[in-house]
Amino acid sequence: MNDDFYKKILDNNRIWSETKLAKDPEYFNNLSKGQSPPLLWIGCSDSRVPANEVIGAQPGEVFVHRNIANMVVHTDMNMLSVLDYAVNVLKVKHVIVCGHYGCGGVKAAMGNDSIGLIDNWIRHIKDVYRHHKQYLDSIIDEHDRFNAFVELNVKEQVLDLAKTSIVQNAWRNGQELCLHGWVYGLDTGIVKDLEVNYCDNTELEKVSRLEF
Repeated sequence: MNDDFYKKILDNNRIWSETKLAKDPEYFNNLSKGQSPPLLWIGCSDSRVPANEVIGAQPGEVFVHRNIANMVVHTDMNMLSVLDYAVNVLKVKHVIVCGHYGCGGVKAAMGNDSIGLIDNWIRHIKDVYRHHKQYLDSIIDEHDRFNAFVELNVKEQVLDLAKTSIVQNAWRNGQELCLHGWVYGLDTGIVKDLEVNYCDNTELEKVSRLEF
């Protein structure tokens, strides 16, 4: 295979491995023994938002799930499986839903163009717009409306996370678990804490609280 990029990433892996071993000969041996990350990161699939690098975390410190527009969809068995393992096996203490300004999925949800199969996924994002239509439509500047939509989408996903049986069961059992919402700035490299935090279900509407 004559592909310079493909060869380069294999070479990069070798160099990275050698660099780690030069600092600590037991680095990979110790890493292979297990993981106990304190954090689950639910982020966007966008290649410009690498979870570990954004927060300066090392391998083994962040459990990661990514999808288009960092969505928490209650019928998404992939996301639920990751969440269940993170909460009930790894016992993470924090779950961060991290969106980012300039998100293509959120932008697509503001329009009506058909992209393909992803149209069905974007319907979930459009539901967020529908819930906040009056506020979002009141924002005249399109860029400002786009940024506001990104932030509202993250807040709604954190709320949906709090509604899951997995999270509520953990709280019922007295497990230490807090949910947070962030937005990452592609042009600054800085995350904005949206100050939407749930550490129990007391702030949820009664209809969303599960009784076990």
